[in-house]
Amino acid sequence: MRKSTIWILGGVMGVSFLILLYLQIGFMNQMATMRRQQFDDSVKRSLYQVAHTLEMEEAKKYLEEDIVQMQRSSAFSADNADNQVVKQVYNFPDGSSLVIQESASPMPSLQIPRPGAPQSGPSVSEQSRAVHENMVKRYITQRALMDEVIYSMLNTAGLRPLRDRLDFNLLANELTAELRNSGVDLPFHYVVTTNSGRVIYTCGCKDFNEKNLKDSYTQAIFRNDPANRMGVVRVYFPTLQHYIKGSVRYMIPSLIFMVILVVSFICTLVIISRQKKLTEIKNDFVNNMTHELKTPISTISLAAQMLSDESVTKSPQMFKHISGVITDETKRLRFQVEKVLQMSMFERKSNNLKVREVDVNDLIAGVVRNFAIKVENCGGTLGAQYDAWNPFVLADEMHFTNVIFNLMDNAVKYKRPDVDLKLEVRTWNEQDKLLISIQDNGIGIKREDLKKIFEKYFRVHTGNLHDVKGFGLGLAYVKKIIEDHKGSIRAESEYGNGTRFVISMPVQKIDEE
Repeated sequence: MRKSTIWILGGVMGVSFLILLYLQIGFMNQMATMRRQQFDDSVKRSLYQVAHTLEMEEAKKYLEEDIVQMQRSSAFSADNADNQVVKQVYNFPDGSSLVIQESASPMPSLQIPRPGAPQSGPSVSEQSRAVHENMVKRYITQRALMDEVIYSMLNTAGLRPLRDRLDFNLLANELTAELRNSGVDLPFHYVVTTNSGRVIYTCGCKDFNEKNLKDSYTQAIFRNDPANRMGVVRVYFPTLQHYIKGSVRYMIPSLIFMVILVVSFICTLVIISRQKKLTEIKNDFVNNMTHELKTPISTISLAAQMLSDESVTKSPQMFKHISGVITDETKRLRFQVEKVLQMSMFERKSNNLKVREVDVNDLIAGVVRNFAIKVENCGGTLGAQYDAWNPFVLADEMHFTNVIFNLMDNAVKYKRPDVDLKLEVRTWNEQDKLLISIQDNGIGIKREDLKKIFEKYFRVHTGNLHDVKGFGLGLAYVKKIIEDHKGSIRAESEYGNGTRFVISMPVQKIDEE
């Protein structure tokens, strides 16, 4: 699959995930908004019903007081005049008046004559007419009384203080009942204030403050009164935000899983991209290695054919030259095979080390002797300083030799073209550690690349230098071998002023066999 195809698929899937995540968050916000609107409607409806109940209770109180006065007045009139005509005058708000004359005597009883009995007194029709007239008079009277009570309420109720007009126990009970009937079962605080904001009554909650008043629900009480006499009840729900968030809490896991899917997809895309890059590097590695292996094999084959020629065998000088070519190409072939083995080791992520006690000073001295010719051929110098008084470590001699060789070979590869190479190797002891330093005066490593040089297949950019060959496995191999020996390695470099590698290895005690 081409790289562009991977990025197109990744872009489409990434946009799809982001759209789903956006829709999920939008749906959660919409659910929270709807729940808040439902809650607001329920609370406002409950507060309106509470205000209506309080107004009805006040009207009922006025009616009860008026009925008591009427009963007292009727009893007094009955004692003073039984058959006298009672004259009542009622004044109405529009300035008109009503005068009603009513007999104070009790209403005559309706007597039904027996069949065949002689009739005396008024007839049945006359008695029914009298009863009907009496009922009309009483209706007019009671209606006039009701109008007078209502007129009295309009003129006198608003003059009473708001604290005297309200039953605060009734207010608390009605608030609780109406809110529960509307499905609102949250704890609440409330206060009663005037229309101007002066507090008349509080529920006694200590955490109720001015900020709560701004977030409270309000409802006017006695709405028909003048504005300066009107009361306001304010209700605040301290756990409202938790209630709203709790309504969409069940959707939070789905949102979390959606985020996990997005992160997993991004990680998968990055891994696929890296794997594709590694695959391309491995293919280049195989192609280059095939070419590198073919060259020495061809050279060795050609040299072997020349040795079969009798004229070559008769010339000792030619025979020596051909033998040297075969030896050099064999070494080159061996080096390339070691690169393949390093590649295989990284793929298996395991390595069988043949560990034994090794004198690092002697091992490095042998590498320096063999490598000095290569350094001298490029116009450089190689110096060694063996200050370690205890150079014995447990190591695989072949792999440890390759580690030293790779670090020296890097110094030759990345030397400055305008400056002669100066390579120095030093060993010393610190506590129970053996330290090995390999330092050069080459082109150095940039700060941003210094942390990546031990990664597999990573190669430092060399600018216009194109003669440096490699596959990015050398330092990764070095780090793995050192760590397999329970040691550590670090790099110190300043771009343009060379690089220094420091290896730390645990030493063997001298008295141990």
